[in-house]
Amino acid sequence: MTEEVPRLQSTTFTPFSRLALAHAIAVCGDVFITVSLAGTLFFTEPTDAARPKVLLYLVITMAPFAVIAPFLGPFLDRSRGGRRALIAISSGGRALLCFLMAGAVASESVWLYPLAFGVLVLSKSHAIAKSALVPGLVDHRDELVLANARLALIGVLGGFIGAPIAAAIYKVGGADASAAGWVLRVGAVVFFVGMFAAFAIPRARRAGTPETTEERALLNAPSIVWAGAAMGIVRLVVGFLLFFAAFVLKKENEPAWMYGLVLVGSSLGNGIGTLLAPALRNRIREEWILAGALLVPAVPLMLAARSYGRAALIFAAFIVAMSAATSRLAFDSLLQRDGHEAARGRAFARFETRFQLLWVGGGVLAVVLSLWGGRVGVFLIAMALLFTGLWYLAGVRRDYVTRKSAPPAPAPE
Repeated sequence: MTEEVPRLQSTTFTPFSRLALAHAIAVCGDVFITVSLAGTLFFTEPTDAARPKVLLYLVITMAPFAVIAPFLGPFLDRSRGGRRALIAISSGGRALLCFLMAGAVASESVWLYPLAFGVLVLSKSHAIAKSALVPGLVDHRDELVLANARLALIGVLGGFIGAPIAAAIYKVGGADASAAGWVLRVGAVVFFVGMFAAFAIPRARRAGTPETTEERALLNAPSIVWAGAAMGIVRLVVGFLLFFAAFVLKKENEPAWMYGLVLVGSSLGNGIGTLLAPALRNRIREEWILAGALLVPAVPLMLAARSYGRAALIFAAFIVAMSAATSRLAFDSLLQRDGHEAARGRAFARFETRFQLLWVGGGVLAVVLSLWGGRVGVFLIAMALLFTGLWYLAGVRRDYVTRKSAPPAPAPE
């Protein structure tokens, strides 16, 4: 009688814990950057003056993937140490850029934007390399959702640790440009620590080869195509809500702390979604988790739109973040499950490019549609999730029927 292997046994050993540590430190450093730049693009400006700045910021966030995606995926796949090296380079590079941004923030230099561009390139590169590494650090495919969830949760904890420290430095420093510079300098130290932690991550088990026709066909498998399209709409909704809430609150003359409550609601939803996905995976497949993450929030969001107010906007942020976290973990695991091992870097780079473009598209829509008011925005989010969920569910069912009715493969002679 064989002994049952404990679930996620591999993550109790060194490889997974080393990746988790490097990821948590990187997220903590990102929080320092976020706190230091909070308000510089939006809350210190009148609403009409803030719109072009936010649009410029969105263009900057879109550009990194357009620049690096064609080169990043093949680099990750063709080198056994490429994914580990990229995590280390992204942390070290952000440390250097934080020092440079500290001076640019204090002097209000135009160099702040290209430096922010560089930070975003490195941050997104870290995310791609991290996702591509996970499958090689667990023993069983059934562990992928739980491994991704633990990694996401550890990242959230890293952010929670960094946020009060960064906020305290900013407050003690006088809550001005000079204080923001000191927050960035401390963040640089955090990133340097993360760089050394990244070098302890083990290399990939084998290097990839140039993409073959078979590998390309696997990435075009119906399960991946349908899930990628659905996940893209979720990212569009997240980008829309982030900027829509900011502009609506500004238009309604709400205090800045109200937007802080929206962000708190979003963080709470993200944490709950991260915990929920592994429990669901014990009972159902990734496809049904993704469908539920789209459909379940639709009705509560419709009710929130009907009784729109402060609480409704905070609730919308909470439930959209929960949906996004759950669906993202399901999608990552599905791509890791069905994608070719040697081409995971290319796969994640390709999909992250699409998702980033859609996130930016959601932000651009928010800049325009915020003129219509909060009630309309929450209702549009509900409709987007509802119709996307129904469309995805129909696609999954169609794929299942097609595979079931397909003739069996001929037996080898």
